[in-house]
Amino acid sequence: MSTENKQKRPKYTLEFKKDTAKLVFEKGYTQEQAANNLGISKSALSRWVRAERGPTKGSTGKSASINLDSHAELQKLRKENEQLHMEREILKKAAVFFAKEVE
Repeated sequence: MSTENKQKRPKYTLEFKKDTAKLVFEKGYTQEQAANNLGISKSALSRWVRAERGPTKGSTGKSASINLDSHAELQKLRKENEQLHMEREILKKAAVFFAKEVE
């Protein structure tokens, strides 16, 4: 499959996702109406609405959904964690390099 035929998934801001979910909760739109009016997929809107509702009473563990704020924070922390791991590896290599120079 060539990259020319591949469609890019649109990126939506956290604020947009929350506002769209509020249309369903507060304004009484159906998910299908809101998705059609905004030009987004119904499945994406469904995920955002589920995330804003929070975990259901029966859900536990990893399968429990988290709200959009928590999801955004989790992504930020994962990115920061990856950056810190990379910096630590660089520092380890630098320490080995300078230790060899001293000998």
